[in-house]
Amino acid sequence: MEDPEIGKEKGVEEAWRVAEEAEFGARAPTGFTKQVSCGVAALWSLFQLTLPKLILLPSVYIRAIHLAFAIFLVYLSYPAFKRIRLGGPLSFLSSRERVHLIDWVLAILAALAALYLAIDYEGLSARQGSPLLRDIVFGGLLVILLLEAARRSLGPALSVVAGLFIVYAFFGPYMPELIAHKGVSLGRFMGQMTMSTEGIYGIPLDVSATIVFLFVLFGAMLDKAGGGRYFVQLALSLMGRYKGGPAKAAVLASGMTGLISGSSIANTVTTGTFTIPLMKSVGYPPKKAAAVEVAASTNGQLMPPIMGAAAFIIAEYCNISYIGVVKAAFIPAIISYIALIYITHLEASKLGLKGLSKERVPQFLKILPQGLHFLIPLAFLVYQLMIMRRSPELAAFYAICSLVALMFVKHPIEAARRGDSIWHGLKEAARLLWESLVAGGRNMMGIGVAVSAAGIVVGVVTMGLGGMIAEVIDYISGGNIIVLLVVTAIASLILGMGLPTTANYIVMASLTAPVIVEVGSAYGLVVPLIAAHLFCFFFGILADDTPPVGLAAYAASAIAKSDPIPTGVQGFLYDIRTAILPFMFIFNTDLLLVNVHSFWHAALVFTTGVVGMLAFAALTQRWLITRTRIYEMALLALVTLIMLRPDLFISKFQFGNKFVWYLIGFTLYGFIFLLQHIRVRITTKA
Repeated sequence: MEDPEIGKEKGVEEAWRVAEEAEFGARAPTGFTKQVSCGVAALWSLFQLTLPKLILLPSVYIRAIHLAFAIFLVYLSYPAFKRIRLGGPLSFLSSRERVHLIDWVLAILAALAALYLAIDYEGLSARQGSPLLRDIVFGGLLVILLLEAARRSLGPALSVVAGLFIVYAFFGPYMPELIAHKGVSLGRFMGQMTMSTEGIYGIPLDVSATIVFLFVLFGAMLDKAGGGRYFVQLALSLMGRYKGGPAKAAVLASGMTGLISGSSIANTVTTGTFTIPLMKSVGYPPKKAAAVEVAASTNGQLMPPIMGAAAFIIAEYCNISYIGVVKAAFIPAIISYIALIYITHLEASKLGLKGLSKERVPQFLKILPQGLHFLIPLAFLVYQLMIMRRSPELAAFYAICSLVALMFVKHPIEAARRGDSIWHGLKEAARLLWESLVAGGRNMMGIGVAVSAAGIVVGVVTMGLGGMIAEVIDYISGGNIIVLLVVTAIASLILGMGLPTTANYIVMASLTAPVIVEVGSAYGLVVPLIAAHLFCFFFGILADDTPPVGLAAYAASAIAKSDPIPTGVQGFLYDIRTAILPFMFIFNTDLLLVNVHSFWHAALVFTTGVVGMLAFAALTQRWLITRTRIYEMALLALVTLIMLRPDLFISKFQFGNKFVWYLIGFTLYGFIFLLQHIRVRITTKA
């Protein structure tokens, strides 16, 4: 019989393998190849660090260099086939130990093709609309190698979607009448995709190159310095002794880790390594322990300031400030996390679980000072963004500088306390800095390739075919805003089975966000563009734990020793609370703080939003104080609607205002509590 501790270690190793394969590549080369890939990743990080303050380059050059680094690293990090192990002369296609000469050639060709726009930018600008054969050859090479890089690093979904849009662009005359168009020439297509900033080198790649990289690098540095572990211990010290304490701690820790990590998989492994075994130890079934971590980590992408890298792209698409995006996403993100903590409480109540014993819970006053230094760069980042109103890239640059300075102060001091030399502490700080630079570059290669490949879809849409696609979407929905939202949600979930969140958001927002705004106005409903984009973003996040491909579920199930598919399903069921929020804030933009200017108004929106989400959590869990009955579930559904959509009742009954209906909602919620409390007392006496 296997030792439980050995099984636990194997599970953690498997989880880290899944995470590292998703984040860093499926290869684990050694020797020269490892030195090159690590060196290129670190060089990329250093290049990105110079942009906000030290080097001034035209945007198009930055985009081209950014893509060249990303695509080069992908070909070194991922074999042609990850899951199929080939033998004989074709073994190099699936080799994880070494990089074959063919992959070296492809990596160099792909990087050169990506750099071609920067190398001959003046010439390409002069002959826009009449490309040379050379331009078309390099453009075609970039498209093919980019789609292959996306397939290797992200799976086939994004490449297939982009490929379908390419086919649609060229074969428009042969399409069904509803979606037919006159088609585009090869020269026009390449001009749009590879010779301008309307396709592959579009806004998503620009945001990735100028802003997202620095935030991802900041998160990697903070994690390498020990910030992730500190947040877990801090959350455990706060929540560990409550009913189902480890699950509550998992949610809180994932929320705090989500502040610095844009990756649900990395978040799952960082916090789940500690929290999942603790959840199991107090009685959570393995599947539910893993699912709590999946739901919490996936929702980490909702938490500002990083928000899964999409916040910055949303800001560009909606032409608003980054602070505006954070403001809009703040209340939905916070109430979603509060509702998940409440779900863990309800699960613990149903299972009759308790918290950890006092001996197993870290002391808050002992843990807090141990990692206060991790809060300094975070606070500095928020200060730069909110108070100084610096641009996101400059704020991230200064925060990284403060974190580097902190590392080179902290480690020599710790070395001196241990009796080691200061030089030893400086070397430790330098090692962590090097690992952070490498991790930053390797974390970003998938994002860089994803946003570039998604740019092909955006390019086809902006080629003049977007209006036709919008008409098709409008036709499918029958011009009904509710049906349109449901179609968008389902499409996002399906695409999300194979696309990372950011790419999923870009594709769906390009296709549906303008249509949501347009159809809403036809209904007399003013839908702010930010609301339509956040709708696509939320469902892109939910798709991250959608079976059968949700990698976060695979990582968590490896730690918990549970089946990944049921784990993903359970995690998705926990996340249903997040699924209703987009439908609510499309119609009730108060939840996004649109035209909410006073603190008291915002506080009211937050309070009623929390109550509405708690009622919905109790409804989906079929438990409040005790198991809910059918009529109580109906009342909970009514409370949810009143708190999140009071306008619906005002227009329906032509009675009262929002405050009156909020009061009715609070009263109903209290009434349900009272009903269940009486029933529990009667049952106890009996």
